[in-house]
Amino acid sequence: MLSVRWIPRIAALLLLSAAPLFAGLASADDPPPAAAAPAATPAATAAAAAKPAETASEPAAGAAPADAAGTAAAGTGTAAVATPAAPKSNKPPKKRRGGIHPCMTPDPGFGAYDTWSRAPSMGQMIAPKVGGVRKDGGFDLIIHFHGHEPVRKEFVKTATGVVLVGIDLGIGSGAYQTGFGAPDTFTKLVKSVEVEMAKRSGNPNAHVRKLGLSAWSAGYGALDSILRQTGGKNIDAVILLDGLHTGYDNAQTHTLKTNQLDPFTAFAKRAAQGKTFMFVSHSSIIPPGYSSTTETASYLINAVGGKPAKAKKEDVLGLDMIRKYDKGNFHVRGYDGDDKPDHCAHLGLMAGIMKSHILPRWKSAQNKTASPKVAAAVKTPGKAAAAAKTSPAAPPAKSAPATPNAKATDKSTSGGVKKVAVKDDKGKKKKK
Repeated sequence: MLSVRWIPRIAALLLLSAAPLFAGLASADDPPPAAAAPAATPAATAAAAAKPAETASEPAAGAAPADAAGTAAAGTGTAAVATPAAPKSNKPPKKRRGGIHPCMTPDPGFGAYDTWSRAPSMGQMIAPKVGGVRKDGGFDLIIHFHGHEPVRKEFVKTATGVVLVGIDLGIGSGAYQTGFGAPDTFTKLVKSVEVEMAKRSGNPNAHVRKLGLSAWSAGYGALDSILRQTGGKNIDAVILLDGLHTGYDNAQTHTLKTNQLDPFTAFAKRAAQGKTFMFVSHSSIIPPGYSSTTETASYLINAVGGKPAKAKKEDVLGLDMIRKYDKGNFHVRGYDGDDKPDHCAHLGLMAGIMKSHILPRWKSAQNKTASPKVAAAVKTPGKAAAAAKTSPAAPPAKSAPATPNAKATDKSTSGGVKKVAVKDDKGKKKKK
């Protein structure tokens, strides 16, 4: 039996082992990706990869994200664990409407979808149990970065026929930006999903018809790389759930490094023109030393020539909307809240986005078996008996009434002889 003096040591070890799991889920605003910085030489890239992440006014790419209260995580060069921040005030935690913790929502299961498959070249996917692929092989795909399980819980509530790929690469937007740094990484991912859907459907021509990219928190780093490489070509939708940041040219005046936002700005302009779709949400979290999602959302709104409007609405998982903006297919929703649950709650917006925007826009192939055009007739003993005793003047029982206005009403409640009232072309009743 273990000595009493070993119990505290074992407990501490267990806590240390579990810390990364909690940090990964509850991590909030994230440092800007390095894509905004000038292109590095191969030697500089190798040196940076070996160098531990630094904490500065503009955190290095790959550094651990700040937590929801605004304290930067400590980087070690291998694995970084977010450290709890001192509370901003002595106020008790606010009560959540519905009594559900946004970071630990109930699991509705997979609904009309199969369970996670490791078929893609990266991450995992869920596909409709039946259908989802059109006759010409076209199917629709959403690739989500950061928080594949939380977003799946919301996705399956409303999605019909759309394939979902979920990818988690760790803590920090740098992990996502680097993970998709090679141009062929994204193309290989899409191709691997097409191969899997061809196997599932038996259609060798299976191909992506409509493609959307979605990200929560640090996941926007992957979108930064992909949009820069592709120019947004063949990408119809971009969804950013409380996750778009950039550095400051001047931290005192909060002057943004707008070149880091270029690919998102270009996509927002196309969405505002109705050519693509873009949904951006932001919280009121203020991160340390780099821009908030509020600031980047405001920049995008200004870039398309608009101004946000004040709003007051109770939304999912306790979110309180404070402002909104809509132009064409470009939509921004801003919310109050500056803690971890408020950050997690933005994942709850996915079900509504799919239902109100993506599904009507894409008109995806349904995940239900098509019904036959003409239902087969069902014969019952009662119907057969009635037909045998019908007078010769009445229309045959196996066919529809002989005239356009003819209507038959069945008054019986059991098998056997039935009384049938028949109307002629003039509407007069004839007793049979």
